[in-house]
Order: sequence, then structure tokens, then C-alpha cells
Amino acid sequence: MSLTIIADREVDMLFDQAIEQLRQALHLPYWAWDVLVLLIAVLLGILLKIIISWILRRTANREAPFSFYLTAIRYLGRPFAYFLPLLLVRLSLPFLYMPHDYRYPVGKVLQIGIIIVVAWIIINGFRVVEAYVGYKFDVHAADNFKARKIHTQLQFLHRVFSVIIILLAIAAILLSFKSVRNIGTGLLAGVGVSSIIIGFAAQNMLSNLLAGLQIAFAQPMRIDDIVVVEGEWGRIEEITLTYVVVKIWDLRRLVLPITYFTQKPFQNWSRTSTDLIGTVFIYADYTLPVEAIRSELDRLLINHPLWDGKVKLVQVTDTTEHTMQIRILVSASDSSKTFDLRCDIREKIIRFLQEQYPHCLPRARAELYPLPASDKPAEKLTS
Repeated sequence: MSLTIIADREVDMLFDQAIEQLRQALHLPYWAWDVLVLLIAVLLGILLKIIISWILRRTANREAPFSFYLTAIRYLGRPFAYFLPLLLVRLSLPFLYMPHDYRYPVGKVLQIGIIIVVAWIIINGFRVVEAYVGYKFDVHAADNFKARKIHTQLQFLHRVFSVIIILLAIAAILLSFKSVRNIGTGLLAGVGVSSIIIGFAAQNMLSNLLAGLQIAFAQPMRIDDIVVVEGEWGRIEEITLTYVVVKIWDLRRLVLPITYFTQKPFQNWSRTSTDLIGTVFIYADYTLPVEAIRSELDRLLINHPLWDGKVKLVQVTDTTEHTMQIRILVSASDSSKTFDLRCDIREKIIRFLQEQYPHCLPRARAELYPLPASDKPAEKLTS
């Protein structure tokens, strides 16, 4: 037997003797000693969590718009409140007189709990990073193309990362059981056949994952993009591993499979720029002077808060037997402002016609001519 093993056993014996002397000095029975040690471990873990939170709160700059320490407390405080007591209870098992028949299952439960909480901490740690990136790249800013690109990628990576961590945690829990490890070793021979079966069964899941990767990095759309899908106008509100949520203008939510956006065409109004040109159609009589509309449009737009100063145009684009079609083009910095600008210009141009050129509003004409004498009906004879 090596000297190292002999030395370790002597250390363990001295340690056990010290524990036994301390228990006898406190005049505690075995069960009371175990309860005391477990209680001290739990209270010490809670105390450590409180001290760490207090230090981080004292260090954090509360006046700053973003505090990394406060964000860490927000997302990591709760899992650490479980992790520290579980860890200390697990470390306190050598101090207990608990029989081996009970010690092993208790230790196994604590091990599983620690694995679960560690996975929770890692996933929430990614949320801290996500919050920091959200602060550095504000998606609500005026020029938010880069921010929306990063948010879209980060949101997808967060979900993929979370799924991977959960799967690893489940694998670690299963592999901690010796029987499961033996079964896993025996199943390695059938991995080839199993992978084919699983591949067919998970075909939809894999297609969704690949579609999500394509959207996250090729980015035909981003978070907060303005799109028209299935005849509905809205904004991309959420992108998950399997579906996309579009917030419709009237606050309805349109939920579509993520593969929809890689297999079917859709309109993206903010793919490269949020600037849009709005169209207003006016139908008027041929007697309306078009220059009057141009002058009125100039007057309406010169100080208009929604107009971005880029596009302003009046054209006669079509004619019918009764009216002419006048198209007014105006531009704004985003789709919402463009819609509001169109409605405002349409209303004020109609009011202008009503007040200044009411005779030029669309109308139907009828001209009456006197009939020739030969075509007049014969007068009824009277007796």
C-alpha cells in the first residue's frame, strides 16, 4: 500500500476523531448533530447569498442607465439562492453520522439539484449578456438597423444555447447513475440505425432549426421589422426556434411557422431602410387646375412634423370618362409616420377642394336639348 493512501487514511481518522470530540463536547445525540450540521450549512449558504448581493448592490452605480451588477442580481440572485445552500449541504455530508443507506440517495438528490441549478445559472447568465447587449444596442432608437440585427441573432442563439444546456444537464443527470451508463454503453452498437430513425422523426424540428439559423444570420427579417404577410401589416415581435410572432397593427398576433419565411414570399418594409413613400389618390373633375393641388401640397408639407423632406410629387396618373386620377407622393422616416402623413394629406386636400374648388369635385353631367317640332308627341284631341 502506498504511503499516500496511508497518509490519507490517517487524515480521515483524525478528522473523524475531531468531529466525534466536538459532538461529545456539545452533548448532542447523532441525529441532533446531523440536523445541526445541515441547518448550519443551509443558513451559511443563505448568508453568503445575502452578503454577495449586498456587496454587488453597494458597488453598483444606481444612477447609471445600465448596471451590470444590478442586472446580475436580477437574473442570477434567485438561482444562487438555491445553489449556495445545496452546495454547502453537499460539502457537509462528510461531517454527518448518517448511515450509508441514507447518505447515498441524499447525496444523489443533492448532486441532481446542483446540476439543475448550475444549468439555470448558465442560462440566466446568457440573459445578463443579452440585457447588456440590449442596452448597448437600443432597438427603439431611430437608426436601429444594427441593433435589430444583433437582437435577432442573440434571441435565436439564446434559445439554441438554452436547449443545448438543458440537454447537457439531462445527460449529466442520467450519466450520474451507473445503470444508465451501462445501458448507454450497450446501445452504442445501435447508434447508426437509431440516428436514421431519429432523423426521420425529427425532420420537422431540424427543418425549423435550419430555417432559424438562416433567418438569424442571412436575416431576411429582424426583430421589429415591418412586414406584410398573409395580407396583414405588422411588426416582427418574436422569433423562436419553431415559430414567428407578428404583431398586427390592431394588436392581434399572427403566429406563423418559422419555415414560412424561408419558403414563401413576404413584404419587408424595413429590410434596408425604414424610409417609405406614401401614395394618396384624389379623383377630381377635369376642370380642376392641377397646379392648385401642387401649391396646396407645398403649403401643407413645408412645416409638417411627419414629412422627411425627401419626396413630394403631384401627377395625373389616369383618366376616366368622368374624372381624372391625381396621385400625390409623400415620404416619411418610417411606415407609421408614412401612414399618418398619407391620412392627413388626404383629409386636407379634400377639405381644400371642398372650400376652394367645390365645382371640381367628381360629378356626373347631363345636358338637355329641346326636341324638334316633328318629334314632339301629338296633342290629345279633346271633344
